[in-house]
Amino acid sequence: MQVLVVGGTGTLGRQIARRALDSGHQVRCMVRTPRKAAFLQEWGCELTRGDLLEPDSLDYALDGVDAVIDAATSRPSDPQSIYESDWDGKLNLLKACDRANVKRFVFLSLLGAHRYRDVPLMDIKACTENLLEASDFDYTILQGAAFMQGVISQFAIPVLESQTVWVSGSPTAIAYMNTQDMARFAVAALERPETVRGTFPVVGPKPWNTGQLVQLCERCSDKTARVFRVQPILIKLMQGVASFFEPAVNVAERLAFAEVTGGGQALDAPMKSSYAAFGLDEAETTDMESYIREYYDTILKKLREMEADLDKDAKKKLPF
Repeated sequence: MQVLVVGGTGTLGRQIARRALDSGHQVRCMVRTPRKAAFLQEWGCELTRGDLLEPDSLDYALDGVDAVIDAATSRPSDPQSIYESDWDGKLNLLKACDRANVKRFVFLSLLGAHRYRDVPLMDIKACTENLLEASDFDYTILQGAAFMQGVISQFAIPVLESQTVWVSGSPTAIAYMNTQDMARFAVAALERPETVRGTFPVVGPKPWNTGQLVQLCERCSDKTARVFRVQPILIKLMQGVASFFEPAVNVAERLAFAEVTGGGQALDAPMKSSYAAFGLDEAETTDMESYIREYYDTILKKLREMEADLDKDAKKKLPF
């Protein structure tokens, strides 16, 4: 199939593009800045410049396309409200698909979006799900929770570097998933009629709360973590202050997500029916412990090699 991946430069989008290529699809990636997406072209993707807020660019990107995989979401650096960048962008994309008669649409949503309508990003995901369900698109909705890649920056690196690990609210157990595994589901949907006009949870093998993740990182790195817990009232206060200033609206909307990650209600779901519908093997899904252990093994090995090289250079400078 000729597949358009929206959000191809993101952590998940690039994995989807790679997986689709490996599965034999022709992949086109719509990107805002082509020069920052050269790696996609090197892999074999076709690049087209486009922006969800520029409808004309969408018509060009969709020319000749059989299916769309939408993994796009706003970046923290985007200045505008995510209701503009995400919701308006989604409306533009779906209208453009309708004009181009592209009916197959795979949408990456979030688990529990309908429970947290006060959180802007969750509200947008829920609204998009409702829109697709009321449409005549051959959609597949994948409801993820969070990605293991985020655990590296939030927990693994601070623990390794003896920095403070910041956590908030009640320990919420989250079934993190590797982006490579999520990409398997997104691409498999294209070839599985069982997934058409269906909504499926797609989460990792086991939910982990912040305490368990810190302990895992301590165990794998042989380091002791320094944890600072931010009270929910402080986050609410920061959110309120940020919302008063237009340039900080995006910050306020993202702070609201603490209601999800620190609310104490587990983000997890049974996956048996999802694996069956997508024809995938649960045993091939990455588990958190092996993911973190592999990360630390790789990093610590590189650090030891760097130290060995420095020792060699130091010895060369000795006069004896």
